[in-house]
Amino acid sequence: MRTSKPIFVVGSPRSGTSILTWCLGQHSNIFVQEESNWMGHLAFQLEIAYRVGTARGERSQLSALGVQHRDFFATFGQTINDLILDHRERLETRIAGDHSAKKATQDTGPSAFQISRTVSDPKTRWVDGTPEYSFYINPLRKLFPAARFVHVVRDVVSVVRSMMNFQRTGGPALVEREAQAYDYWLRTVTACFQAERAYGPEIVCRIRHQDLLDRAQPTIEMLLTFLGEDFEPSCLQPLRERINSSRVSDEFDPSDPSTDPALVEAAQRLNANLIEDPPPRAPDPVVADEMERAFQERLQHLWNLEGDNRKAAQHIAEVEKRLAELRPAADT
Repeated sequence: MRTSKPIFVVGSPRSGTSILTWCLGQHSNIFVQEESNWMGHLAFQLEIAYRVGTARGERSQLSALGVQHRDFFATFGQTINDLILDHRERLETRIAGDHSAKKATQDTGPSAFQISRTVSDPKTRWVDGTPEYSFYINPLRKLFPAARFVHVVRDVVSVVRSMMNFQRTGGPALVEREAQAYDYWLRTVTACFQAERAYGPEIVCRIRHQDLLDRAQPTIEMLLTFLGEDFEPSCLQPLRERINSSRVSDEFDPSDPSTDPALVEAAQRLNANLIEDPPPRAPDPVVADEMERAFQERLQHLWNLEGDNRKAAQHIAEVEKRLAELRPAADT
């Protein structure tokens, strides 16, 4: 069985998560993925399923079989891992087709963005750069106990400007107002910083976006050491091709007088902390417990919603049955 050691690149949107994901994906042992955004949700549903499967103690299937919570999650995580790696060829074929179509219309050389750079690349692990997973680090660790997380930190003002400008470059609208951009940055980065504190530097590695600009090779070398992989120069190729492509014009002004100054101040305070101070040196069990409690609270909310939905469905069925019984009388 292949060992499941996925890599999740997290942080706010427009912080450099995508480009760093592609950098790691150029490594011979790391299979790059498109953004997914479903595994975190699955973890909550699996927790609900485990509750149901153990609700009656030894008279419940999972309890009777002696299936432990940790093993239940890890089994599904391993299946996801194998499913992704087993479909590598399909993604390679699609990406290769996209590159061939581009070369047919443009005079381009070899792409810096490739799934595999040689046919012999083993690609025994994968990397996913979904910013939304900043909110799901705790449940993702339940699925993938050996997972590693890379937190990309970019200056909040640059992120806000990039988020506000993104639709102008042809991308989808990320936010509509400046306040939403600051709020999104603050929530995602706060969640990632909490994970840094909870799990420590062996699980979560902080990377500054500016270091990718100014110190690309030593930064990538440090990151690969954290991941337990040897440095390969091909991991620098996407940085050379794309790192400056998303710059926002100096003339673009996203400022909005209705933005709450307290929100901006909170974001700037956290920004200064992460940019200037080193990451935590050791895991903090107290913060880890806080993250677990937050997971359980959110789970309970979902559990209650499911219960309310079941009651509502039962009530609707009863009403429909009663209406069906009344129709013959009404027809007469």
